[in-house]
Amino acid sequence: MSLAELFAERAGDYRAGMHHCTEEDLPELLGRLLAGASKVVLPPGLPGAWTAALTAPVLRDGLAVGPGLLTAAELDQAGVSVLTACAVAIAETGTLVLDAGAGQGRRLLTLVPDHHVCVVHDAQIVADVPDMIAALPDPTRPLTMISGPSATSDIELNRVEGVHGPRRLDIVCVH
Repeated sequence: MSLAELFAERAGDYRAGMHHCTEEDLPELLGRLLAGASKVVLPPGLPGAWTAALTAPVLRDGLAVGPGLLTAAELDQAGVSVLTACAVAIAETGTLVLDAGAGQGRRLLTLVPDHHVCVVHDAQIVADVPDMIAALPDPTRPLTMISGPSATSDIELNRVEGVHGPRRLDIVCVH
């Protein structure tokens, strides 16, 4: 089994929506996944070609400091989705790793909206955590690790989604 196949299987186990496409088909697929959004949040540095087929209004977040930063209230509006890239993905655990680099944005962008769509290229998928650390451009940067939609269990062990982050996570694997 390839790393991409293992990653897709493990991320699917966490109830992430898994989608596969080529670079050429990526804008159309993203347009379909985000068609129902009231607004789509885009972090700085996201490739412009990815957003060519978006039909929902776009909110662009500013840089990590200064004017143009979206507030938590703006991100928490009904139907808001966020589209990001990732730094690395871990096949063994089905985990996305974001380090606030280009196209990933600040942590708030991926924790507040109800729907997160993340694009992963096959070359970004590594086997395990030690390989992830080695693959990061700067392993000392703060990391956000995402393994499926937000979920927790109540006292009776009933699964509850969306308590501490997005209820829906769609991962697009680009081959």
